[in-house]
Amino acid sequence: MARDWPDSSESWRNKRVTVTGGSGFLGSHLVANLRRYGVDQIFIPRSSEYNLVHLEAIQRMLKDTAPDVVFHLAARVGGIGANRAHPAEFFYDNLLMGTQLFHECWRAGVQKFVAIGTVCAYPKFTPVPFKEEDLWSGYPEETNAPYGLAKKMLLVQSQAYREQHGFNSIYLLQANLYGPRDNFSLESSHVIPALIRKCVEAKERGDSKIVAWGTGKATREFLYVEDAAEGILLAAERYNESAPVNLGSGAEISIKELVDLIGGLTGFEGKILWDATRPDGQPRRRLDTTKAERLFGFRATTTLTDGLKRTIDWYRKHRQS
Repeated sequence: MARDWPDSSESWRNKRVTVTGGSGFLGSHLVANLRRYGVDQIFIPRSSEYNLVHLEAIQRMLKDTAPDVVFHLAARVGGIGANRAHPAEFFYDNLLMGTQLFHECWRAGVQKFVAIGTVCAYPKFTPVPFKEEDLWSGYPEETNAPYGLAKKMLLVQSQAYREQHGFNSIYLLQANLYGPRDNFSLESSHVIPALIRKCVEAKERGDSKIVAWGTGKATREFLYVEDAAEGILLAAERYNESAPVNLGSGAEISIKELVDLIGGLTGFEGKILWDATRPDGQPRRRLDTTKAERLFGFRATTTLTDGLKRTIDWYRKHRQS
């Protein structure tokens, strides 16, 4: 039976909202959704003015903005290469940003804190599809464990502060994101933007081959960024518990199949050389997304093919020549 959800615009009437990372990839889409729902008091802290790794900057930001709701999207993120090159920064920066911001929001009387976690928090060999109950059944995949564990501590904090202080916070575990405005740097990007860039540039140069990391056997689940933004907003409106909830598409694809798909959509017809000296990362990833639909009515609507077409079109229009 369908649930009778409240009207979104009414839920956000007169709310003061802060979105950390609001000028970034996911944040910019979330901010656009908030504005569509009539939120006109949105604050996006810039790192040049509020470096959220530092406690003083967090306290000053909350004093300056007095938010009712805080979405914590700011994070130090990157693909396997970036995680391997900077594990200490990925752990320290994400842990301090999240832990201190959460605590200060509670102290400041924020009505609701929305924490965005990551699929990297799951154990390396989680049974597929990943269920929220399996989150603590093992250690994360080694190449991104520092990042995944730092973000995972927000779940522990959410549960502890709700139990002791009654602080309303939620924790969402999202699949790998992709879409317009993503980071297309070959040094720090995730797999989809990196492959799109490689294929587009190889086609333009007339190259006969590209190199892809790993063996191609690993699988991933990808969530289109606009779907992710909608899921986060629905959870913020409708969900008020500290049990973790997955946000994903529920679809699994091997990296080899992904490369073939991106190659076809970009028109690249050359060979794919697999560099097996590079890590595959976690062997498989696919989330069980039934709780998100049951608890706050979210289901991803963008297919991977459609999302990739939009992402490729955006990249071609906006990349630097």
